[in-house]
Amino acid sequence: MTSDTAPASADPHRALDLRAAARHLAVRPLVLSESDPDRFRLIRRYEHELDRWFTQRFGYRLEVTADTARLFKSTVAVRRRALRTAADPGRTFSVREYTMLALALAAVAAGPSVISLRDLLHEIRSAATEAGVTVTEATSDRRALVAALKWMIRHGAASEAHDRVDRYATDSGADAVLCIRPDRVALLPLPALARSETVEDLLDRSEQRQSSSRAWMRSALLEEPVLYRSDLADDEWTELRRRLGEESAIFDEMFGLRLEARAEGVAAIDPEDGMTDSRFPRGGTVAHAALLLIDRLTASGSPSVTRNEVVENVASLAGEHGRYWSQRAEDPECLTDTVLELLGDHRLTDIRGETVWLLPAAWRYKADVRIEQGSLL
Repeated sequence: MTSDTAPASADPHRALDLRAAARHLAVRPLVLSESDPDRFRLIRRYEHELDRWFTQRFGYRLEVTADTARLFKSTVAVRRRALRTAADPGRTFSVREYTMLALALAAVAAGPSVISLRDLLHEIRSAATEAGVTVTEATSDRRALVAALKWMIRHGAASEAHDRVDRYATDSGADAVLCIRPDRVALLPLPALARSETVEDLLDRSEQRQSSSRAWMRSALLEEPVLYRSDLADDEWTELRRRLGEESAIFDEMFGLRLEARAEGVAAIDPEDGMTDSRFPRGGTVAHAALLLIDRLTASGSPSVTRNEVVENVASLAGEHGRYWSQRAEDPECLTDTVLELLGDHRLTDIRGETVWLLPAAWRYKADVRIEQGSLL
């Protein structure tokens, strides 16, 4: 039997297992034994090797308990990756739902392990008062809290022991009993949150990379769809290009990814198309509209357009394709917002004021380019 301390390359089966575990953790940094037993066993088996990989190469930290694995990604704070509600597929969290989730986690971080919904509401209001936040019995607040609690349930931080919390969204008198896992609640926040008083503080910490720019660049390559030349200082870009072979070997060994470099930037490409939480292109009204919009904008040859021009283009596309689309197409302003959000998430566009800028990777999705090649940049 191969020793767990042997090099991954010494045993091809072990190397594949390690890669599968690393890929899974990179996309799903919280793994629960009850919902994904096979992956959890694999991660626990190779815990020390995986922790060494992620710590030394990316500045991350892996913590594995009896039934939970948590990869703390402390090096880069990704600005465009929102939490999604427990529904499948879930929409992105609203600001109010984020607030309710933070209050609920704060209320139960120290226990108890079993609590009624009514008692939890009391604790949440106490936490809200301390934080200077107002929590009301308005339907919008109740729905936001239910979304937060359902997220906690889906991610193993709580479970419903009696009745369902859903009822509280429409009935302010509804109650339920929740079993809380304070140990898992403690694993959810990144350590940087404890040292940051504002969102700006947290994001600034992700830019403080002087002590480990190599780990920061690797993390950005892993977490971002594209790492652009403009994201880096001149010396960082030179260093990255100089050791591109070394970085390619690391990304291949750990994740089976290949690095694709162009003058505009570098991207990590997954031949298996599995290491993403948001695919593009894909089906659906928003994604179809986004793809058609990119084709129109790149065809114009201009690197930027006004937001009003984008709305006009989306409205025109809705007129041509709306019969195949959902009701979103009836509101070009709203559809434009969601389309630009999707394109921004994939670093294909950037919004500065009232101007929408096309980023270099957008030209990959121009119709004639899609037919001829499969590269990202």
